[in-house]
This record gives sequence, structure tokens and C-alpha cells, in this order.
Amino acid sequence: MIKHFLTLEWKAFLRSAAFGTNLALKIVLGFLAVLYSFIFLMAGIGVFYGLKESNLDPLVTVNKFLIYYFLFDLGFKFLLQKIPVMNIRPLLVLPIKKNTIVNFSLGKTALSFFNLIHFLFFLPFTIILIKEGYDVSSVLFWLAAMVSLVYINNFLNIVLSNKDNLFTIFLIVVVILGGCQYYRVFEITSYTSPFFDALYTTNWLFLIPVLILTGLYYYTFDYFKKGLYLDDGLSTKHDVAKTENLVWLNQFGTLGTFLKNDIKLIKRNKRSRTTVFMSLLFLFYGLIFFRENAHQPQLMQIFAGIFVSGGFLFTFGQFVPSWDSAYYQLMMTQNISYKEYLSSKWWLVVIATVISTILASFYLYYGWQVYLTIVVGAIYNIGVNSHLVLLGGAYTKTPIDLTTSKGAFGDKKAFNVNTMLLTLPKLLLPLLLYWAGSSIMNPDLGLVFVTIAGILGFAFRNKVFSLIEKIYKTEKYKTFDAYKQKS
Repeated sequence: MIKHFLTLEWKAFLRSAAFGTNLALKIVLGFLAVLYSFIFLMAGIGVFYGLKESNLDPLVTVNKFLIYYFLFDLGFKFLLQKIPVMNIRPLLVLPIKKNTIVNFSLGKTALSFFNLIHFLFFLPFTIILIKEGYDVSSVLFWLAAMVSLVYINNFLNIVLSNKDNLFTIFLIVVVILGGCQYYRVFEITSYTSPFFDALYTTNWLFLIPVLILTGLYYYTFDYFKKGLYLDDGLSTKHDVAKTENLVWLNQFGTLGTFLKNDIKLIKRNKRSRTTVFMSLLFLFYGLIFFRENAHQPQLMQIFAGIFVSGGFLFTFGQFVPSWDSAYYQLMMTQNISYKEYLSSKWWLVVIATVISTILASFYLYYGWQVYLTIVVGAIYNIGVNSHLVLLGGAYTKTPIDLTTSKGAFGDKKAFNVNTMLLTLPKLLLPLLLYWAGSSIMNPDLGLVFVTIAGILGFAFRNKVFSLIEKIYKTEKYKTFDAYKQKS
């Protein structure tokens, strides 16, 4: 039966309408997988000797920071690892045991790249520990505990995948812990490293993560098996509708109608709310570059300024018109011009950029020059990047499930050559302009060059919108076809 399931998965891949896109994407992802595998492998080999040269005990030092290793692993799985699912409904009317269906679905997660890549770090590190004279049995027990913790994260991600507010809480906790560790206010590693050390020094202690993993697997199995009914776990959930008038936007005519629709969409749906929260995190991106001891090239400050003010632009704007994918075809049958539609999205992005710039005023603590860099980045975002994200939306044919917060940073269908090429002027052009001005005179002239680019983009807005409108009309029916693909 497992072999039959694998055959169905393979046929679903080959027969998909997006087979060409999937195949090209998997080739690219394959190269990335090889690259990251090489990085983890080199880290597993090199971390021992690197720490040894620094007169540190490699195992003790690695154990000290394992808490953050597994926290970041869980965070990446929350964001990026999709829960493998099958087309379960047709299987329920066939003589197939539910245990087999659930075991196969959970088994697919065990073979996920997000799990297997950790072996490339822990296995070489374990082999080197044994080679360098560490107790063999203790090292193997420690390795068993590490593997168990990796798969504990895997099943935690499955169980908690529908808890949409959990990732927000998780992210806040990690940021607070990391900040306290960095500024030496509170070091959580002082409390967690003794446990990880004990996994090596106390042979029986590895049974704790092993038993937790076993219990978590059975809990996950039972959780999914109980929901394996058409009238329960597989039934469509309906939310209670809420009405909001937002009558103050009526004064803006058609533009106001579109803005009301977007505001309601953001407030009512999980995916859009998560995206807005992610955009707020961009406000703190500048702390990496603007600190006095940041040791970053001055050129990167304009890069930070663009990200600080452009969080909403990059997270929400890149998925226009995908936010409306559920009713896009219906909307296009109405007497609506693309220019009015795109204009409403543009104004939404501009308003969010202005609000982000105001909220970023706390960077005045680092001086007027720093905040001026953020303002200049905002001008460039409004004048240039706002048009580029709308242009990229014509090629990003990604239907969005608004009921889930998974995939807040994107989807596989968002990857294509056009959107990749459009990323270059978003980030590289302002860096080039800033570098040119700084080379000719000083960084102030670099800011002037970036500002001029933003002002010119704003001045020629109508002509740019006309060009974007033509591209949207050309891609219209391809977009319809893409939005019909639900899997």
C-alpha cells in the first residue's frame, strides 16, 4: 500500500498543470539543497577544529548554544516546511486502513530535507568526537538525543501548524531571549547547557528526548486519525461574517472602494494579518547596521533604510494581485479598469511606507543622519520600488489561501525569472546610486542621488502605470489559469 501511495504522489507531480514550473523549481531547489548540505557538512567537520584552536572544548561550546540551534530550526519549520498531505477524501471510501494513511503522511515528514540536513552536521561532528578520544558510547547516546530533538521539532511543527498566533509568540520569545543574551541581561544558555552536557555525561539521560519523541509521535498520530472524517477534520470551516462600513473612504470614489476591500482583507484573514506583523519586524532591521559597533560598510546603510521603511511593500506588495485570487476572475468581469485597481494597491503601499517611516523615528537615537537615510529609503520605495512590486505581481501568479498563516514569506510559484530580475533594481540600484555619490563627493551626495531617483519615479508615475497596466492585460488569462490550480 505504501508503494501504491508513492506511485500516486509521482503521478500527481507529473500530471500537474504546473509540471513545468515545478520541475524547473525543483532543479533550482536541488542546487540550493546541495549548497546548504555542503555548508552543514563543512560546519560539522570544521566546528570541532575551529573551537579547538580557540582553546575551547568543542562539545561543551556546541552544547551551550544548542538551545538556539533547535529554536531556529523550529522557527524555519514553522515558516517554510509544508505539512505533506494527500488527497485523502477519495481514499476514505476505499478499503484502506486509516492507520496506513496517517502513517504514510507522517512518514513523509521524517524524510523532509529540513530534517535530513541536520544529519550532515551531527554525524561528522560525532565521528570527529570519537576520533579525538571522546567516550564512544557517551557520544552515540548524545547523537541519539540530538536526532530525537530534531524530530521532536518536526512533530511539534505538525501539531502546532494550525495555531496561527503561536508563531508570533514564538518569534517574540526568541527575539527577547536573543537580545538578553547579546546584551548579557539574561543568558538562557546558563540554564540549558547543563542539560545538553548531561546528555553526554549521563548515559541514561538520552532516554528523555527519545521517550518525548515517541509520545509526541503517538499523540500526532492520534490527533490526525481522529480528524480523518469528512464531517469533522476534513470538513470546510466557515467563519462568522462581520460587516464594516468604513464610510469615510467613500469620498475617494472607486479608489476608496478598493481600499475598503483591502483593509477588510487584512483585518479578517490569517495570512494577511501574519504578513502585516512580519512587515513590522522590518522596522528593527536597521539595528543590525546602524549601531555604533555594527562594523558594517557605510554603503549598507541605504540598504537598511530601504528595508526599514519598506517592510509592508516587500511582504504585502509582492503578492498583488494574488491577495484577490479567490475572486479575481469575478472581479475582472466587472466594469473595473486595471489602472484604478493598481492605483488602490499603490496607495495602500505608500500609506504603509509613510507609517513605517514615522514609526522608525526611534532611530533618531542614533542621530539625524541615520533617520535621514531611512527617509531617503522611503522616498525610493514610494517612487521606484512601489512600481516594481506591482510590475512583479503581473508575473507572480500565486493563489493565496487567506485562511492560513503558513507561507507568509512566499510560495514556490512566486519564483520565476521575471520576478528575480525585478529584484535587482529594488536593491542594487539604490546601492549603486549611493556608491556613485559617495565616490564623487561624500555620502550626502549619495543620498541625494537616491532621492532624485525616487522623485523621478513619482513624477513619471502615470506613464509607469500605463506600462504596468498593459502587462497586466497581457498576462490576464495566464493569471486566471494559475489561480484555478489549487494544488
